[in-house]
Amino acid sequence: MRLPGSARIPLLAVFIVGISLFHYLTPLHLPALHDLFQRLYYLPIILAAFWFGLRGGLGTAVVVSILYVPHVLFQWGARPSLELEKFLEILLYNVVGGITGYLSQKEEERRNELERAARRLEDSYRTLRGQADLIIGIEEQLRQAERLSALGEMSAMLAHEIRNPLGSIRGTAEILRDDFSPGDRKFEFLEILIKETDRLNRVVEDFLRLARPLDGEKKRCDLAAELRELVALQESEATARGVGLSLEAGEAPTVAGDRERLRQAFLNLILNALQATGEGGRVAVSLAMRGAGGDTPAGVEITVSDTGRGIDPAQREKIFTPFFTTKEGGTGLGLVITQRIVEAHGGTIGLESEPGRGTTFRVWLPV
Repeated sequence: MRLPGSARIPLLAVFIVGISLFHYLTPLHLPALHDLFQRLYYLPIILAAFWFGLRGGLGTAVVVSILYVPHVLFQWGARPSLELEKFLEILLYNVVGGITGYLSQKEEERRNELERAARRLEDSYRTLRGQADLIIGIEEQLRQAERLSALGEMSAMLAHEIRNPLGSIRGTAEILRDDFSPGDRKFEFLEILIKETDRLNRVVEDFLRLARPLDGEKKRCDLAAELRELVALQESEATARGVGLSLEAGEAPTVAGDRERLRQAFLNLILNALQATGEGGRVAVSLAMRGAGGDTPAGVEITVSDTGRGIDPAQREKIFTPFFTTKEGGTGLGLVITQRIVEAHGGTIGLESEPGRGTTFRVWLPV
């Protein structure tokens, strides 16, 4: 256990005073004991040198010399040869105290320098680690941008090649359906054909939305008014599913953005929440102002929460990946489009989910 600094000086004082008392109180006809006590002085001198450096070693040696000199002069004065030996010993005290203190001080300075270097290396490592994580994040964004770029080119070609034939197929199926009564099996098959045609058309529309550039004109947009309108439009859908739908919109400033794109993003989130919530559940939409904090400027936060089955932790990282979906008949593009719209407006989107207790999407947009 390392001795506290406040206890070191009293300990040295006890050593020095104790050894000096032994010298003065021990009879001179016991020279062996005096030789032992004389050597014991080195203990506090060396300790002081290790603990306090050059000043400590020399200072302690001087104190020892001052206490020891009267003993030499008055008690050993009758023996000149021994007196000279004692004075040489006093000189040696100071030499040992000075050299040991100097070496100890240099070692302490070296240790402090090494500790500073270690701290600098640790700070550099943390900085490099942060930069490496940033580079990895940028590389991932670039890979995603490349995938979206390729997807955009492909979707543009698919739109022209698929949409017109789909329209023709749907129109033909509707004409043929009119020739049969609702109870006929051919009528049912044609109904299925029309529904599947509509589903394929929605996939193509999603491709088009993903491929469409997002650098359109931005105007001041009242998010509270847009959310009220979207919630009102989805009331019938929520009622049909037996799901409660509510909106809590506090005071919030307008944001600069593309009104239609933002409506599309929030509509995707609301529809996903309604589809993920079973009968008797609730979907809550809220809008609130968030003040600046740390590196985050002031902004508006929109949350869409549901009481559905939640998202499995293993699937959470893939939720914004193109074509990944947990819904039957889903395209896996809705959330990708939503994320792209939000990020194009300088915002962020994240989610919190617990299996069996629902999911909350949080969108932050700068004001």
